[in-house]
Amino acid sequence: MTKLSVNLNAVAMLRNRRDIGWPSVTGIARLVLEAGADGITVHPRPDERHIRKSDVRDLAKMLRADFPEAEYNIEGYPNETFLSLVEEVQPNQVTFVPDDPAQSTSDHGWDIDANVELLKRSIRRMKAKNLRVALFIDEDPSVPPDAWEVDADRVELYTGPYAASFRGPEGDHHLRRLAVTARAAEAAGLEINAGHDLTLENLPPFLAATPHIAEVSIGHGITSDALVMGFPEAVRRHKKVLGG
Repeated sequence: MTKLSVNLNAVAMLRNRRDIGWPSVTGIARLVLEAGADGITVHPRPDERHIRKSDVRDLAKMLRADFPEAEYNIEGYPNETFLSLVEEVQPNQVTFVPDDPAQSTSDHGWDIDANVELLKRSIRRMKAKNLRVALFIDEDPSVPPDAWEVDADRVELYTGPYAASFRGPEGDHHLRRLAVTARAAEAAGLEINAGHDLTLENLPPFLAATPHIAEVSIGHGITSDALVMGFPEAVRRHKKVLGG
């Protein structure tokens, strides 16, 4: 069964609009985990425009104390500040994303060939702490073997183009590309995550085309659903789609 990791960046962004401390990032994390989510994802950026370093630490403390079975996934660009934070809090998984600090959201995967030394060095450092490492990649079947070469454990398929063109002919094209990339990842001995703009509507055909997805990370879509139905019900509906 594909696991569901709930990305809390949107919750943190709403919280940051006021200096009053709510909605609580740890409070929503507790809510979604109690409703059946398998884990929590956060992507702390240098300007802390949504997730703050304090959130990363608070979530780590709460998960260790109250949800030790839940997975904690921290995404980010592997600079010294990010790597040091990850080493401090010891999540289950770190996902390296090639983000420029000015980006509003992740919008492309790694060019691994152009970043071999950075990725090898950073992955080695994370594995010294016994952390699982995933690399955010585009729908390109030539990339998973490169991810294996730098010693990644998983790839995370960037599903944004598929989601943006869902139900159109371009959506079918992107879905086929995701499927062949997933097969290439399996052939390379990598596990597969996926994320970006996945929803209750576009998840079923995606999962049918790529049936061996270990984990999906969903933030914007599940938060949008939660505005209508509440986080617990949104989690339950996503889990049902995922086979849970």
